[in-house]
Amino acid sequence: MARKQKQEEQAPGSPAWMATFSDLMNLLLCFFVLLFSMSNIDEAKWEELVNSLSNRMSLSSGGRPSIGEGQLINTGMSQLNNLDEYLNDMGQKSEQTGEDVMDLQEKIEQANREETEEMYDDISDLSSEYDLDKYLDIGVDETGGRYITIDISGSFLYSTGSAQIENAALPVFSKIGDILKRYEGYRIAIIGHTDNVPVSKGSRYGSNRELSSARANTAAEYFVANKGLDPSMIECTGKGEYEPIADNSTKEGRALNRRIEIRIYNSLNSD
Repeated sequence: MARKQKQEEQAPGSPAWMATFSDLMNLLLCFFVLLFSMSNIDEAKWEELVNSLSNRMSLSSGGRPSIGEGQLINTGMSQLNNLDEYLNDMGQKSEQTGEDVMDLQEKIEQANREETEEMYDDISDLSSEYDLDKYLDIGVDETGGRYITIDISGSFLYSTGSAQIENAALPVFSKIGDILKRYEGYRIAIIGHTDNVPVSKGSRYGSNRELSSARANTAAEYFVANKGLDPSMIECTGKGEYEPIADNSTKEGRALNRRIEIRIYNSLNSD
């Protein structure tokens, strides 16, 4: 009679399938750690997730699961326990980076304002020296201190519907050009404005916006031709009648609105 084969004794320790399962769990853990490292973590929500996983998988803080012991599971739980510290470090670094950015922005704004205020003082002194105070209104950019504004009174600059500078205004324009020449290499913007009187049907300009752009271009061409300013550093725009500084219902107000505004940007904003 054939002998019965001796029943194979079960090896001590965890069953063989546990190694595969442990590998799977560790890979999943690594996958989630990778996801978390590339995302912004809400600490409260993360803690809820860890607690939920611990309860569902019956994982103790020591890494001993109810489904059996295993080195990979134990290592994974150790990584989970250390992940909170890692995320806290990430959060602190993120806050520090945000503070550094805010500090840099404040320093840039301060540098802008300091340089522009120096420009304001210099241009104001030149305006007085050239006897231009009654023609010019000098100011500082209120939104960020990036440039100086020079508003040229429009009461003598242009006739209604014309972009030609009046002869009486040329001496004033010449002195303004001398001031601009001192800031050669700085970015300059020239902005034209009009009153609200519609252009005539026979006019060469189709609208007040076209007329205001022509006034800015005429001023720029004067400064380039007579003062040698670099045309590549001058930009011209027209605002039409949409930014008045006086009441268009009066003759005097309309004359003031036919004006030129010049912006001289500081060196930090001239590239």
